Amino acid sequence: MGLPLSKYVWFDGKYVPTEKAQVPITTHAIHYGTSIFEGIRAYWNGKNLHIFRLDEHVKRFRKSGQFYDISLNFTDKEISDAIIGICKKNKIKKSCYIRPFYFVGDYGINLHVTKKAPTNVAIFTFPFGDLFNKNGITASVVSWRKFSDNSTPTQAKMGGNYLNSIIATQEAKRNGVDEAILLDQDGNVSEAPGENIFIVKDGQLITPSLSSSALEGITRDAILKIGKDLDIDVIERDFKRSELIMSEEIFLTGTAAEITPVISMDSKKIGTGKPGDITKKMMQEYLDIVMNKNIDYAHWLTEVY
Repeated sequence: MGLPLSKYVWFDGKYVPTEKAQVPITTHAIHYGTSIFEGIRAYWNGKNLHIFRLDEHVKRFRKSGQFYDISLNFTDKEISDAIIGICKKNKIKKSCYIRPFYFVGDYGINLHVTKKAPTNVAIFTFPFGDLFNKNGITASVVSWRKFSDNSTPTQAKMGGNYLNSIIATQEAKRNGVDEAILLDQDGNVSEAPGENIFIVKDGQLITPSLSSSALEGITRDAILKIGKDLDIDVIERDFKRSELIMSEEIFLTGTAAEITPVISMDSKKIGTGKPGDITKKMMQEYLDIVMNKNIDYAHWLTEVY
């Protein structure tokens, strides 16, 4: 699937035409998945473009590479300025998705990656709307398990890690549902291929703990904070597959997915088969925040213009 990419990308400190941002076939990341990425959204509210939680994304961007001693040879401010700058350079005045990534470059087939290994950094952007149907999607637990910290760091947003997500998604699609849910190595619910998961049970908002191998998602963190501010009982704990179909509501969270209701799990209707009250409340709160309509969370937004 092609993307309507912006005319310019940011590549190793310079704005270049998209077609000029090229790498050799000996790029290490192509062979071994030694790439680090972030997904960031920016929202146009008719007056300005606002990047959501830019600082948190940039901090995680650097931290992910540190797990593998892969160097990000630009400061956090340089990366932040480049993310803002790529929107300005392309005169973006509609809601968009921003993808910064860095990767081990021309390093041959050497598996001993060190801080001295050559790296490249790129940032591109494109207009982006809803990833999923906001009226609700179907999901099911797949047979593939989420990898654990015993095999590879679960909190690193590495390109190679997402092969696990790809194979889970393929199974879900074969099963005729919109999205997969993965269990961890102990059989607890972990997350979806690219999203965290929340359930509502007895008025409580529950999400798997990080010990389940779930990513410490930035949107997940936002929902935890919003829920507490709304005096909702928010709990992080492990739970089994059976609690999914017994829950009153389910929704997924992520930069691309935003807040997405799940209305069917393992072919069983969740609640009324429509987005529940808490889910709808979270969707509206999130929308108000990213559109800069809630001053209490204005510090989560970075203006582009």
